[in-house]
Amino acid sequence: MKQDYKHNHYVPEWYQKRFLPAGQHKQWYLDLRPDRVTNNGRSYTRRALLHWGPAKCFAQNDLYTTRWGSIENRDIERFFFGQLDNSGPAAVAHFADFEFNSESGDAFNTLLPYMSVQKLRTPKGLGWLRSILGGISKNRTLNEMQRIQNIFCNIWGEAVWQIADASKSPTKFIISDHPVIAYNRECFPASKWCSGYNDPDIRMVATHTYFPLSPDKLLILTNLAWVRDPFQNAFKLRPNPKYFRPAALFNMMDIQHYRYLSEEEVVEINYVTKRSAFRYIASPVKEWLFPEKRLRSLHWRKLGDGYLFMPDPRHIHGGGTTFVGFEGGGSDGWDAYGRKPWQEGYEDKKLEEHEWQAMQKFKAEWSAQMGPCYRGVELDYGDREIRWSMGDDYHKSECERDKEYLRLPGEKARRRRLKRTSSGLKD
Repeated sequence: MKQDYKHNHYVPEWYQKRFLPAGQHKQWYLDLRPDRVTNNGRSYTRRALLHWGPAKCFAQNDLYTTRWGSIENRDIERFFFGQLDNSGPAAVAHFADFEFNSESGDAFNTLLPYMSVQKLRTPKGLGWLRSILGGISKNRTLNEMQRIQNIFCNIWGEAVWQIADASKSPTKFIISDHPVIAYNRECFPASKWCSGYNDPDIRMVATHTYFPLSPDKLLILTNLAWVRDPFQNAFKLRPNPKYFRPAALFNMMDIQHYRYLSEEEVVEINYVTKRSAFRYIASPVKEWLFPEKRLRSLHWRKLGDGYLFMPDPRHIHGGGTTFVGFEGGGSDGWDAYGRKPWQEGYEDKKLEEHEWQAMQKFKAEWSAQMGPCYRGVELDYGDREIRWSMGDDYHKSECERDKEYLRLPGEKARRRRLKRTSSGLKD
């Protein structure tokens, strides 16, 4: 019975059900590493593809059970995850159908801790935590998970947020056994950064984090320093990479919306989801579990012509220092990377100048490649209407500026290294 809290879902049933069409109660569940078993002297590999309901998928007995001698304790599942899984659904639903209102602040403050724990609570996440802590016991690993549960929140709170939309694509998002996914275009699946329990470090400047919110909506978090300068070393840590510190103030008006994905982009994202999974993926449609059969290029760096998860840089500006005053006196402030006025690196003028020059180059390149219409817009909740385009005249001037950048040594070769190699989505 469920009441004994023994059967632990590391991807909750409520989350899985969000990806099932109305009236459908089972999904296709693919085991990427099916066991080989021996029975009565005969060896065989278990079936890789199963048709199961959420109650059976992404679950493991006693994953969160602690043991002290002969005593078993399941309070982590009952109370810790029970509380998260009670508050998480509303926050996920809010951002899947985002409209800024009085509930947005609470949803933001719930979603970030939920995602942080979701990244830790899976077999892959727990394996990673255990490995970086020196192979400690299961009991200690589970205790540490609760202690550092908000480890990723400040980094994500300073990221550029976009909500991508697959509603115009016949193919929808699949889910995996590790649904909060990190992608760095230079960290290939066979690399040391992705082997075993590892994910690309979210603090590496080029790492994007994404989380499917529904079959049609995907939350993508990108380090601001990468949007400002995607020409730098992808493995470099972002400015102020320290965990467990107050984050810079988050502005919900900066969330990019209405980025409508092509079917090819959705299939590419599903390919990343599959390659980043630890063992299992699931989908209501069997064919969606095999994205590699439909893509023109499987090269990790070339997905989306190198910018699959990138938000539109034309909405990004320099600076970003914020000051706030408190009722009754007192004030506080942060720069764009969460540094206080007295901390080293605060408003680094040399970095700001470098980022400004790189950002102008990137905006020109992006405009020339993407056209005048924005790939995602920022919503304005004042009197102004949404600006869907940069305008033809401004676009033309940016294209002319990009021609000058193309004359720089090595620039054409750099861009060729990011381009897909053939055309068309395979049937």
